[in-house]
Amino acid sequence: MARTVGIGIQSFERVIVNHYFYIDKTNFIKEWWESGDDVTLITRPRRFGKTLNMNMVERFFSVKYKEQGQIFEKLSIWKEEKYRNLQGTYPVIALSFADIKETTAFGTKKRICQIIEELYNQYDFLLNSGCLNEKEKESFGRITVDMNDYEASNSLKMLSLYLSRYYKKPVILLLDEYDTPFQEAYLYGYWNELVEFVRSLFNSTFKTNPYLERALMTGITRISKESIFSDLNNPRIISTTTNSYTDSFGFTWEEVEAALEEYGLENQGQEVKDWYDGFSFGERKEIYNPWSLLNYLKEKRFAAYWANTSGNRLVNRLIQKGNKNVKMIMEDLLNGKLLSIRMDEQVAFEQLERRESAIWSLLLASGYLKVNGLHINVKTGKTTYELMLTNREVRLMFEGMIEEWFSESVPAYNDFIRAMLCGDVNQMNLYMNEVAFHTFSFFDSGKAPSKTEPERFYHGFVLGLIVDLSDKYQITSNRESGFGRYDVMIEPKDKTDKAFILEFKVHDPDLGEKTLEDTAQAALRQIKDKGYTAALVVKGFDLKQIRRYGFAFRGKQVLIQSDNSEYDKSEIIFDRKG
Repeated sequence: MARTVGIGIQSFERVIVNHYFYIDKTNFIKEWWESGDDVTLITRPRRFGKTLNMNMVERFFSVKYKEQGQIFEKLSIWKEEKYRNLQGTYPVIALSFADIKETTAFGTKKRICQIIEELYNQYDFLLNSGCLNEKEKESFGRITVDMNDYEASNSLKMLSLYLSRYYKKPVILLLDEYDTPFQEAYLYGYWNELVEFVRSLFNSTFKTNPYLERALMTGITRISKESIFSDLNNPRIISTTTNSYTDSFGFTWEEVEAALEEYGLENQGQEVKDWYDGFSFGERKEIYNPWSLLNYLKEKRFAAYWANTSGNRLVNRLIQKGNKNVKMIMEDLLNGKLLSIRMDEQVAFEQLERRESAIWSLLLASGYLKVNGLHINVKTGKTTYELMLTNREVRLMFEGMIEEWFSESVPAYNDFIRAMLCGDVNQMNLYMNEVAFHTFSFFDSGKAPSKTEPERFYHGFVLGLIVDLSDKYQITSNRESGFGRYDVMIEPKDKTDKAFILEFKVHDPDLGEKTLEDTAQAALRQIKDKGYTAALVVKGFDLKQIRRYGFAFRGKQVLIQSDNSEYDKSEIIFDRKG
């Protein structure tokens, strides 16, 4: 009989005692312990079992569970006497930053202090243990939610001292989801203030702490060393491209096959691959997201389980507010193309709006992109990554995200597309002005508002076209054709249908454009003069099949004009030569 699938359970003991579905990951304990690393940071995407594994490590090592190792008896870690003897022999400090999602630096600091206060409350027996002198007892009592920054930064180090003195052994420290507060700090604009506080806390806890046996940290992103780890003595950082712990988080294909057989779903293997495969850690390919797989086993239907959970706000903001290059790359990714880029796997949050590569680094760490290939320059040592969308589930997430951008004007947006396909310019103007009114400011970013630089708007608009028309059309933008680069080309997969070229221009009186109509006509002339139809003609499209639209922008006003008369003979000759 198939085991019950429990969703969202983060207690290792509860999973094992209740015989819920579980894939044995206890070899992680052995690999970590035998690494000998003082401080280990492991980054994995969300919902990949980080919290469950951390709880497993605590349950294994903590003296709270001394002589309670029977829970591990049927698991791989229990096969070796060395590890049976290690169980329950260390004081363990375990904390998590997963729930710290405050909108201010003050609130975030208070939440961290509250978590530390709760830790101290767990060990208040130390006050009567005879291990603390009077001054230490006073210091212990000052560890509250209202403690000052100095007391907070030193608090975990002092707790390590007290526990190591009481148990006569150094402590193991486990910090889960260490980076959650930093994502919130970036989103709400208090990054620098939080970094200063946490850097001091981490320095005291992980660097100048002689009472520490070793520490293990988990998170989604590898935040740049300069930000918060600059004072640490080279912590071992395990990113998604590192060849360590490759099967400790997530499910391998062999594990997925066994699970599908247990639940009578073995004939669904290929669909499961299409939906949930694509993650890779180091050189280990075919890693599956546990959250999606468990939900599929329970519900027995395919859906975007992982992509639809919380945690997409930062990614949404970076793509939505990104410049035209960011949106063009997303266009290529949604079209199944590769992104070839040099980047640093460290995520410098303070550079996300200045360095485009930092965005793709974040998306890789978060699991939205996968490494298709690596190329290392032997002379410079620099690495070029080939990245692509991870799987069908991730693609659907991005499509839903893009649709949400136009949510306030969905009827008008859909009506605009229908009018464009039908060649109804009057209706196109009516609906596009409504869409632009609702969405222009949505794509504004910083000091470059869309009313003077519509690239953010129209490239977001192109992404929306890809989502709505990708089943029947190939949509591209800013590609070479003829003597220049067109703005948008919509090419039907059925060669008997109409094709479309869209050119966007901002009204510029300095160029002699007195009205929006002048600007729209300038856009149409550019389509003709630059020979943008060439790429379509080479593919066999007749010029009569190609509809050409000039878009003129002035603030939130849009005027669309069309020139669908036949081109003169000289242009037909030019286009056919390519």
